[in-house]
Amino acid sequence: MLNLTTGIYNKFIGSTLASYIGNRLYKGQAPAEVTYPYIVYSLISDVPEYTFSEAYERAIIQFSLYSIASGTTEIETMFTYLKTLYDESILTITDAVCVWMRRNNALFQVEEHTTSAGTGMVWVYHVDFEVMESLT
Repeated sequence: MLNLTTGIYNKFIGSTLASYIGNRLYKGQAPAEVTYPYIVYSLISDVPEYTFSEAYERAIIQFSLYSIASGTTEIETMFTYLKTLYDESILTITDAVCVWMRRNNALFQVEEHTTSAGTGMVWVYHVDFEVMESLT
């Protein structure tokens, strides 16, 4: 999965989304005292699939977008840029061919988080993407 997550990060670098959030994309978890807005991405599942002659990996990657802005404009803009960057895209993945990457699900909510200013409400979008890789 290292090659897949590297492909995700490499597509992010230099994008409009990267510029908008100050390059704050983290794998697994964000560092303590991170500056908002930011995104964390994680592997949710990875299932091998086989035909008689081909091997595939079907992975679910979740992007969690975080914003402490007073309104929803910032988080909704992040979501739009994320969709533009990854939905129905092809990643460059070492040792595999990306067949497709497509958005499966999105959940928008408000969560309580501890920030440098104390405990407060944070806008959060959890967005799942399915990635199909051909390994043969």
